[in-house]
Amino acid sequence: MKITVNKVIFLITVIFILLAPLVFDEYSVRILNNIAIFTILAVSYNLINGVTGQFSLEPNGFVAIGAYVTALLLLSADEKIYQFIVEKPAAFILWINSGFVIALVISGLTAAALAVLLAFPVFRVRGDYLAIVTLGFGFIIQILAINNPQITNGSLGLNDIPEHVNFYWTGFAALLTVAFILNIVNSKYGRAMKAVRDDEDAAEAMGINTFKTKTTAFCTSAFFEGIGGGLLAVFLTTVSPDQFTFFLTFQLLIIIVLGGLGSTTGAVVGTILVIGGSEWLRFLDEPIKAFGYETPAMPGLRMVVFSVILILVMLFARRGLFGNGEIDDILKKVKSKKR
Repeated sequence: MKITVNKVIFLITVIFILLAPLVFDEYSVRILNNIAIFTILAVSYNLINGVTGQFSLEPNGFVAIGAYVTALLLLSADEKIYQFIVEKPAAFILWINSGFVIALVISGLTAAALAVLLAFPVFRVRGDYLAIVTLGFGFIIQILAINNPQITNGSLGLNDIPEHVNFYWTGFAALLTVAFILNIVNSKYGRAMKAVRDDEDAAEAMGINTFKTKTTAFCTSAFFEGIGGGLLAVFLTTVSPDQFTFFLTFQLLIIIVLGGLGSTTGAVVGTILVIGGSEWLRFLDEPIKAFGYETPAMPGLRMVVFSVILILVMLFARRGLFGNGEIDDILKKVKSKKR
C-alpha cells in the first residue's frame, strides 16, 4: 500500500487526539476543543465560499440552528419548564428529546433542510447580491430566536446544557469532517464546484448543472455547520442569540481567507492560527517582566499584536498561506522545482 502525505498526517492527527487529553492540562485541552469545533465550521464554510466560489455570509445562521436544536433535544422537559421564564415552552418543545449523537445528526439535517429551501431564492443572484441575501438570513435567525421565547427562551437563551464534549469527540468529529470535505473536493463533484467558481457561465455551457452543484455545496456546508453549532452548544453549555452575530461569520471568513480560499488544509491551519493564536497571545494582556523591568497590564494588547500579525501575513501572502491548493500540491511543486 502506497503511503501518501495525507495518510501520514491522518495517522499523526489520530495519535495526537488520543494523547492530548493525557498530556495537556485542562486549559490547553479546552483551547484544543475550541480549535476542533472551529475547524469543522471553517472547512465546511470553505466548501461553499472557497471551493465553489459563492460569497456567502450565512454561517452564523446555520450554527445557531444547530446549537438550538441540540440544546432543545438534550434538555429534559423539567429543565425546559424551569428555564422558560418569559413564556411557557411550546408543547412540541417539551416532548422532543434524544441522545447526544442523534441530537447532533438531527441538528445537521435541520440546517441542511433549511439550506435546500434557502437555495432557491439565494442562488437566483450572484456576487455581492448573494452576500447581502445570505447576510440577511443570519440576522433573521437571530431575530427569530429573540422573538420566539416559547421556542428558544428569547434573549435569555438556554443554560445548563449537558456537557458531553471532550477532545475525543471534537477531535475525531473535526478529523472526519476534514476527511469528508477533502473527498468531496477531490471527487467529480468537487471538480464541478471548482468549475463553477472559476467561470459559472462556462461551466453551465459545458453541461454542469450549476444550481445543483451550488445547492449540494450549500447543503453540505450547512450540515456540518449545524453539527459544529451543536458541539459548540454542549462545549459552552449555554446558548443565546448574542453568540451568533455577524462576528462569528466574520471570524470564519478571516480564517478561510488567511489559510487560502479553496484550500481545506489552509482552513485547518488558519483555524489553529486564529483561534489558537488569540489565546496563546493572552500573556500580552498581563504585566510582562523583561530585563529587570515590568510593564503594566495592557488589556487588549494581544488583539493589537494579533491584528498586526494578520496584516503582515496577508501582505506577503495575498492568496492566503496555501492559495487554493492542499499540502500535497505544495509538496509536489517543491519536488518539481528541485528536479
